[in-house]
Amino acid sequence: MSRLTKAAAAIAATAAISLLASACTGSSESAANDDPNKDVTITFWHGWSAPSEVKAINANIKAFEKVHPNIHVKVQGNITDDKINQALRAGGAGAPDVVSSFTTDNVGKFCSSKAFADLSPFLKKSGIDPAKTFPTAMLEYTQFEGNRCSLPLLGDAYGLYYNKDAFKAAGITSPPRTMSEFKADAVKLTKTKSDSYSQLGFMPDFHGYESTTTHLSAQWSPTYFDKNGKSNVSKDPAFASMFNWQQDMVKALGGFTKLEKYRTTFGDEWDAKNPFQTGQVAMAIDGEWRAGMAEDAGVKFPIGVAPFPVPDDQAASYGKGYVTGTIIGIANTSAKKNAAWELVKYMTTDTDAVVSFANAIHNVPSTYAALKSPKLSTDPAFQTFVKIAQNPGSNTTPPSVNGGTYQLTLQDFGYAYESGKQTDLTAGLKGVDTQVDKDIAQAK
Repeated sequence: MSRLTKAAAAIAATAAISLLASACTGSSESAANDDPNKDVTITFWHGWSAPSEVKAINANIKAFEKVHPNIHVKVQGNITDDKINQALRAGGAGAPDVVSSFTTDNVGKFCSSKAFADLSPFLKKSGIDPAKTFPTAMLEYTQFEGNRCSLPLLGDAYGLYYNKDAFKAAGITSPPRTMSEFKADAVKLTKTKSDSYSQLGFMPDFHGYESTTTHLSAQWSPTYFDKNGKSNVSKDPAFASMFNWQQDMVKALGGFTKLEKYRTTFGDEWDAKNPFQTGQVAMAIDGEWRAGMAEDAGVKFPIGVAPFPVPDDQAASYGKGYVTGTIIGIANTSAKKNAAWELVKYMTTDTDAVVSFANAIHNVPSTYAALKSPKLSTDPAFQTFVKIAQNPGSNTTPPSVNGGTYQLTLQDFGYAYESGKQTDLTAGLKGVDTQVDKDIAQAK
């Protein structure tokens, strides 16, 4: 199942973590003087809660303890960022030594507040070159302003899911590679029924589950901030191009009102009634977890998976996509940082450990070596996301000092623009820049 953190939850966690900037007593120079070869017990907090996931993480910890018999790991699961914040502010014996989080948006806050220790000295001491070890997009969301306070611990990649039976019925022989091909296919796959649909080619509305402003913008390879850290949304033509494409898709598929009415018939994104799984939509943007969820739901039609299409003028970049994932770091309040590093190093860079964990919970590996490992699942659908994750054009939403607030600002504008509440795209994007810069200044 997906480990995706919803934007609203990310913002709530960011609000809580903002207290760390003034309350956390750690610093990037906090000492790491413990002897990792002595008998020691460290505490590891993570967010996984499903039985299969908990089983997988416990197996990984057991394998680590076999390699490091002197380091004992006390594991606590189903931990939220709010709980992380509270524990790191309180410090003391109850605080964790190693922490993982699903909220990559909060890396900027974890790093800038010094809640997490800078891992650069540990990487250097261990002879690990991050650029040669981890995919570029994953490296981006695990650091902030030069402070690499976290490392990637498995990832998520986004691609195109399509109903093969619907494709065959519409005479479509292969998945679309460009946005113009995608539009043509979406129209062919759309079947109207009175004032609604019996099948929609694609749900382009920003409320359409994973068809968010950030996930779709990734196909244009956007730059969210300039070199001075200022919002770049109105200056980078990628964003205007994405919005123009989305509006064109909305009009081609029946208009916003009709689409929104149809959207109200959708089931929950995370259960068997997901609209792609029920056949209500023939194509969808989603992550690697959807294939397994569709299988569990007993979907009857054959499913195809491919990279999401790219703009026509970037046809050569086909294969890229949006990438995110889980991060792991060391609490700056920990008095056992060297021992904690041994666990972080094992979980993030030991190829067999990364591969076995990825295979067990069906997430994308987070190192180049693991992505290329012969032990990794060879399932064709999964391998599509493996390729997307290591594509040099794949990208992510960069960390910010106030977490994902800038993403919500862009998202809120998207909702207003697609519904007609705002009609001036240029002015609207400039307004996004103004608000983002104001929010960041206040956070600092």
